[in-house]
Amino acid sequence: MYFLRFKYQDVINLGVMDMNRTKVVGLEKLKSIINTDNIIDMNELIKSLKEEDIEKISDFVNQTSDCLKIDDVKVLSPIEYSFRNLFCLGKNYVEHINEVQSMPNVKGDIPEHPIYFSKTCYPSIGPEDSIIIDESLTKSVDYEVELALIIGKEGKNISKENIVDHIFGYTIVNDISARDLQMRHGQWHRGKSLDTFTPMGPYIIHKSQVPYPVDLNIKCWVNDELRQNSKTSKMIFDIEYIISDLSKSTTLYPGDIILTGTPAGVGMGFNPPKMLKNGDIVKCEIEKIGVLTNKVKCL
Repeated sequence: MYFLRFKYQDVINLGVMDMNRTKVVGLEKLKSIINTDNIIDMNELIKSLKEEDIEKISDFVNQTSDCLKIDDVKVLSPIEYSFRNLFCLGKNYVEHINEVQSMPNVKGDIPEHPIYFSKTCYPSIGPEDSIIIDESLTKSVDYEVELALIIGKEGKNISKENIVDHIFGYTIVNDISARDLQMRHGQWHRGKSLDTFTPMGPYIIHKSQVPYPVDLNIKCWVNDELRQNSKTSKMIFDIEYIISDLSKSTTLYPGDIILTGTPAGVGMGFNPPKMLKNGDIVKCEIEKIGVLTNKVKCL
């Protein structure tokens, strides 16, 4: 089962979608299962759902004919406004480390501990929305397909054995990065936090639909050229480690988003670099989740 935000007849709504990705059931249709009165966004929906609700909702979606066709709605970013910054990991795939060794301020060694940073997501953009590049600020913009974890249950000092209990689901985030700003400032936050630099979606797949440990194909194309092609099982620090380690210092809350790093094939890894330019079409795909496509527009 998938969770999504969508627009239908100029009205934005939350909803769920069947695993065949053909029919959408709006939140208002679920009132017999969950109390929807105070749910205004995906963060609130995630926070309100209990484990026992998921199977009931899934059964309802599969059986009902009172639904919309996915082709009749515009799919939006599932979490437009994160309630706090995204947690991000740098250098979490060995092949990616190897391709960026020549970058200034980037060490080419495999990290002993996760490299955490944050990224502003206020708002994110959704499928088919434009990545806007202000060339007066940056002329070196890159793409990074990443598996994003969505936290579903509050936790501190979460043991590795209980990790799955705290995950709600998974989505795709393209961690768009202004490399020149990233290198100039000696830290990564500003270069990754420009407006429109957080494409997200198209949906959140519930954890029950993804076998654990998670091992999904992860890919990115630019103008139909396959640039990134790996598997999430190749992470240096896996999902169990990331959530357990982060929660030692920081309480995780429902709706928190954790980006798990990007594999090899980013633009700056080529010689010469292949940075994004006006009119480029960037397509990110993660197995089971779907495809996130965005067009680049330079100002």
